[in-house]
Amino acid sequence: MAVLVSPGVNVSEIDLTTVVPGVSTSTAAFAGVFRWGPVGERVLISNENNLVARFGKPTSLNPETFLTAASYLSYASALYVVRAANTTVAGANAALNSVANTDTANVANCVVKNQADYDARAGFDSGTLYVAKYPGDLGNSLRVSVCDSANAFNSTLDLVGDESSNSITGSFSISIGTNTATLSFKSDDVLAAANTYANTIAAAFSVGDAIKVGNASIGTQYLTISAIGTPSSNATANLASFTLSFLDKYTLATDYVANTTVNGSNTVVGVSRYWEHHGLVSGAPTTSEYVAASGNSSAVDTVHVVVTDQDGKFTGVPGQILEVYQGLSRATDAKNSDGSANYYKSVINTKSAYVWWANDRTGATSATAALVASSSNAKPVRLDFAGGQDGYSEGDVPLGVLASAYDLYKSAEAVDIGLIITGKPVGGSTTVNGQTVSKFQLANYLIDNIATVRKDCIVFASPDDALVTSNVGAEAQSIVNWRGAVTDTTYAVLDSGYKYMYDRYNDVYRYVPLNGDIAGLCARTDQTNDAWWSPAGLTRGQIKNVVKLRFNPNQAERDLLYTNAINPVVSFSGQGTILYGDRTATSKPSAFDRINVRRLFIVLEKAISQVAKTTLFEFNDDFTRTQFRNIVNPYLREVQGRRGITDFLVVCDTTNNTPEVIDRNEFRGDIYVKPVRSINFIQLNFVAVRTGVEFNTIIGRS
Repeated sequence: MAVLVSPGVNVSEIDLTTVVPGVSTSTAAFAGVFRWGPVGERVLISNENNLVARFGKPTSLNPETFLTAASYLSYASALYVVRAANTTVAGANAALNSVANTDTANVANCVVKNQADYDARAGFDSGTLYVAKYPGDLGNSLRVSVCDSANAFNSTLDLVGDESSNSITGSFSISIGTNTATLSFKSDDVLAAANTYANTIAAAFSVGDAIKVGNASIGTQYLTISAIGTPSSNATANLASFTLSFLDKYTLATDYVANTTVNGSNTVVGVSRYWEHHGLVSGAPTTSEYVAASGNSSAVDTVHVVVTDQDGKFTGVPGQILEVYQGLSRATDAKNSDGSANYYKSVINTKSAYVWWANDRTGATSATAALVASSSNAKPVRLDFAGGQDGYSEGDVPLGVLASAYDLYKSAEAVDIGLIITGKPVGGSTTVNGQTVSKFQLANYLIDNIATVRKDCIVFASPDDALVTSNVGAEAQSIVNWRGAVTDTTYAVLDSGYKYMYDRYNDVYRYVPLNGDIAGLCARTDQTNDAWWSPAGLTRGQIKNVVKLRFNPNQAERDLLYTNAINPVVSFSGQGTILYGDRTATSKPSAFDRINVRRLFIVLEKAISQVAKTTLFEFNDDFTRTQFRNIVNPYLREVQGRRGITDFLVVCDTTNNTPEVIDRNEFRGDIYVKPVRSINFIQLNFVAVRTGVEFNTIIGRS
């Protein structure tokens, strides 16, 4: 407390309003092989559409991975996803970014895993202008088109020229019903002059340019160039010509000539060409207000960039426009009127969902507003992405690659999770009861290195589908053998296998592990009830999106599974597919062999440990201990009122905070609780009695 050294009034506040905070136990964690998205970075996904947008649609490379995540999201709306991939080497199973370049680039030198990886890079190969945002073959569908000058935006190509004092007359004509145009150049004197001029005009066009044809009488139309022919010559006529091929069929009833009035000879003065995306922006690149204000008013610094889904792999529509960036500046310090950055590298890297900037285009370099120069490029540039590859599939991904992805969930301080989904079983084989079982090591890794270390989350795992496929009559024992290889723990939940569901993205049916659904049931139970309610049974245990089960255990098989801490999933006629057990993966008989009890204690421990941090660096005296009890007791009474516990006791006094404890700078609170138990077994006794018997003589009265 402050001490006044002269007369005055000092006011102090003591906050006794601290309460136990609510904690989340229904945020799930997942990692696996995906086609798109950042590698080695946690991304919070809220629904299946969001999953598709960030990580791509499923293919034959990752159906179980994707559909496991989608299954969970059908129950809950918070799932952290990490994309697992090998991006460290080129070659087999390396996930590589697609690149867009003007020269040959080493794709392996252009791999970008995520934002942090991009920020740490010193640079890219000089020939690379743009890099796909994420590794994978999907990036090969992209195209970037860049316009950085007024001439690149549009120009009129003069068909009447003077080549070394040789008069050149040109013509442009389109035949009805074709998708080609012919440009012809005739010299009055020598063929060489016509050849030179034809090559000059041909070089001024770019594939993708739009040619404006027609006039006010017959209408105008823009035709997109798909190919530019090589000029050929006719020595007898001193004539050189080449063709332009267009994407669009010309179907009107009259011939068009370019940008002029039709006359008998179809001779025109010039051909108007435009950047392919001229209609998406307001006009040609200009001098930005920011650069003009710097005194560099003659520099045309703005640039237009358009990203398209050229092959349609993202949208299903080839050529679909994905992003349009208009009027960005090549000035590194450029700002908009609202103070936001307008430097084209910064804007594209921040806003684009598809590409990273890699290098300036030759002739259009970046500089400060005072020094930036106009682009010297007379043509736009169209860049198709290539070289991307997906890397591992879910069937061949090594355990180490998946483990590295899941390691991002190790720290409880870095990310708050309550459920860990394993997806497709991965890794290892061993012999149990004389049978070889496989694919249990991922589950063990997550149990041993994350769940039992953090002690605030549960791992959900399914047995390998191969254990029951073509194994009629021995499915349950095979699953029990697999369970024998899985770490015995209360921090895991095991189920009985796979479900058959519809993959709407590929119009096929697939078998998918159930661990995403079981985790989803727990999350849904949190929302409808509380974490300490059992997620199993007809009320809360209904599995979604099931056509059938790979293995539907009968009563005897369920008995075998359940006594070995495996939760059967069962389809009952007329009642749906049900989680029919709530065991944790422990063989030790205790209250913690039930999911609801384990999750109850996770909630209590997370919540009370958070409030306990407020006592750090306080005095271990009666005031602090009383304050702790006054915080915890109301919270436990609330949990008791919500049917989480039947009774509790909080001890925090001199009996457990002895002088020795205080002298070691420790503080102790002992919290005793009696958890509620879920009903697992029901016995119904029906007793028939004679007509004249009084019931109270049989059962008695208290």
